[in-house]
Amino acid sequence: MKGLTRDIMGIKEGEKLSDKLKEFFEEVKTPEGAKKKFEEIIRNLKDEEIRVLPPYDPETCGPLLEYEIPAGFTEIERYWVEEPYAFVSIIENREMKYYYVIEPTLTVYEKTVLERVRNNLEDVLTQEDMITGKEKDVVLINRSMRLFDQYYSTLEVSSIHKIMYFLRRNFIGYERINPLIHDPNIEDISCSGIEIPIYLYHRKHNNIVTNIHFGEKELDSLVVKLCQRSGKHISIGEPIVDATLPDGSRIQATLGKEVTTRGSSYTIRKFKGDPITPVDLMRYGTCSVEMMAYYWIAIENNISVLFAGGTASGKTSLMNAISLFIPRLSKVVSIEDTREIMLYHENWIAGATRKSFTVGGTGEVSMYELLKAALRQRPEYILVGEVRGKEALTLFQAMSTGHTTYSTMHASDVQTVVNRLENEPINVPHVMMQALGIICIQMQTYVNETRVRRTKTIVEITGLDARSGSLRINELYRWEPVHDNFKRAGDSYVLNEIMRARGWSPDKLFIEFKNREQILAYMTAKQIRDYVSVSLIVHMYATNPQLVMEAVGNDTLRDMVAHHS
Repeated sequence: MKGLTRDIMGIKEGEKLSDKLKEFFEEVKTPEGAKKKFEEIIRNLKDEEIRVLPPYDPETCGPLLEYEIPAGFTEIERYWVEEPYAFVSIIENREMKYYYVIEPTLTVYEKTVLERVRNNLEDVLTQEDMITGKEKDVVLINRSMRLFDQYYSTLEVSSIHKIMYFLRRNFIGYERINPLIHDPNIEDISCSGIEIPIYLYHRKHNNIVTNIHFGEKELDSLVVKLCQRSGKHISIGEPIVDATLPDGSRIQATLGKEVTTRGSSYTIRKFKGDPITPVDLMRYGTCSVEMMAYYWIAIENNISVLFAGGTASGKTSLMNAISLFIPRLSKVVSIEDTREIMLYHENWIAGATRKSFTVGGTGEVSMYELLKAALRQRPEYILVGEVRGKEALTLFQAMSTGHTTYSTMHASDVQTVVNRLENEPINVPHVMMQALGIICIQMQTYVNETRVRRTKTIVEITGLDARSGSLRINELYRWEPVHDNFKRAGDSYVLNEIMRARGWSPDKLFIEFKNREQILAYMTAKQIRDYVSVSLIVHMYATNPQLVMEAVGNDTLRDMVAHHS
């Protein structure tokens, strides 16, 4: 691209770029001059032939990959992650399963070419780092092919494709973990240190070890690169970073041996491009249809909910999913440390904290400050990624003044939630806790040796005990592990309050609840699960419930959604 820029601007050998830039800016001073110069640049670009990869045919060029299953192992699954360049082989022996990434093997000559071309391309791609990913790919292939023609014209097509795979993987992708990032079956990627294999959480095979590990220099370099891609700085002075990768995946990284003695480390919690919806959670068994109908009515009627549970228990996924029940025109503000909340909602302000620019704390924007700012924006719904400090008190003050809030917290049961809220550093008074309508406890557990996520219990806050001053609670739903189902314990205080506030009769409440159950059951049976369709159906029901119920009865709901999307 450097050569292309010089060609476009007419810079010849021996001429200074600075002189040409002065001449260029002089020419584009006026609108007429700028238009003329733009037309000239377009003509030059058209004259420049953009090179592309030659077509690859496995039958004539031979396979790019060579792989033999290791002795003593059995392959139980194989699938592509980037066809025809990389696939995954899941193998096992008597002890455990392994996740093997299989990539092209380079000859000594191909490795030499790769290294030389990489060195030649480094300056070019540094200058092009402001363009989009697609254009980067075009630039990389174009410049690489010109170098191949100039210096390595005898390269075979298979060699060109193998070398280009590694160039694209290392410059545009995530180097050796690129296949892991591309694998949709992986939830978490964990690197614990130098020469330690990467561990994964696989949707089908659960915890599994890979054949990828890093030396010290390579690992340090990758950690720095991952943070830079996330727009964050990591160094020995600031060796811990929480960030979000460009695809939305969450990364926590450390650099060096000062804070993690086994060397640099990182954990990537992969972002699911297609968000989890209420239909997904019902299909997974995380919640029942009845529980989801309960959430639908509660959220539609401005009941605040706190989602608690351990790490990776599905708190944020559940909060994201049920946020699809928020009325379409309502104003929503979300506040997070690291971006995880994903809403299909136009009237939504997505806030994220920012670390300080200096040691003194200048420029820091905390969750507390974001929450204070959010309250001045007249939101109807406030979503907070996780409460852990003084922002929780402000959140409960917001609840007490009529704002509907949803948040998550690390706690394994209701009593732990209450203890955390009323003690340091949160210190929420008991009186304020009454403003919270529902506490949902999430858990990660095993069903038939398979790791699953379940809603352990849903509890309603019914007020304060007049004598003891403690919170009164009503446990509404409970998970039964023996039969892997959910049992309702009794009447709902929240639904009765909604019935009184809306002026509904018990029959009207029953009909509204059953209608939502019927819609959710239909969507689950027909696999209408994408977040756009779910959101549209919720909003259509709010506008014209009779029309939606007729579509469910006539089995035309999918067609109606397709017509409106």
